[in-house]
Amino acid sequence: MIYTVTLNPAIDLVIITKELKAGVVNRTESFELQPNGKGVNVSFILQKLGISNIATGIGGGFTLDYVKEGLEKQGIPTKFLKVDQATRVNVFTRVLSEGKEYKEVNPGPIICEKVQIDFLKMLSRELQENDLLIVSGSFGTGIEHSYLVRIAELCQKKKVKLVIDSSYPEVLDTLPYHPFLLKPNDEELAGYFGELTPIDDKTVINLARKLIKQGCQYVLVSLGERGGALISKDKAYFGNAPKIQVLNTVGAGDTMLGTFIGKYLTDGQVKKVDCCW
Repeated sequence: MIYTVTLNPAIDLVIITKELKAGVVNRTESFELQPNGKGVNVSFILQKLGISNIATGIGGGFTLDYVKEGLEKQGIPTKFLKVDQATRVNVFTRVLSEGKEYKEVNPGPIICEKVQIDFLKMLSRELQENDLLIVSGSFGTGIEHSYLVRIAELCQKKKVKLVIDSSYPEVLDTLPYHPFLLKPNDEELAGYFGELTPIDDKTVINLARKLIKQGCQYVLVSLGERGGALISKDKAYFGNAPKIQVLNTVGAGDTMLGTFIGKYLTDGQVKKVDCCW
């Protein structure tokens, strides 16, 4: 089974308005509510590819109920631990007259140590040998970045494949526990080693293989308009991005990760996956 972990889920409120003026009532054109969070997005992608998965995480309030309902309507089982404070709502306002989008991203609820421990216990009960656990995105307030290491240690103990998509530098501390795959973008990959961006393809390969030498099996790198790269200890695959008009890049990396995992599990061979994005 595949499990996704979202430790700071959200509802995205997307507002379309002609104008945005201070001190007056702004009548908008439309709005949309979307369940969100990087792990949540990966769950949606996997489900669209026909890959069964279970969405897990920590959140709270009626907003978490909305996120869970959105997942379950798509046939995705959920196992979230619930806290008292509400899961966050992020606001994205597109102002048509300006051709701009304003993004307001809120902090998540406070997650105490007991809930963090309870979540690890829940994972320990659920996970079986050869399962795959995908940890994506930011953490809720109160969760130290080193929580990644606690999850990695658990996965190694349970013989579970671990996939990490996180911008936290503590990703490097999980390498002794041999994660299956890391998914940085090019800026994050460069940042791990103090390199300046942009980085060329050769540097992408060299830096990814440093991570592999330290313990992970594969590195999947999103390269923006350049596409993406999949690196192993002895092979490197690059996929070009199609030339299109970009309306929104939100969730692009999650889509790339979800399609990679879906293709990998379907084909059983990494060499067939390089064209999945």
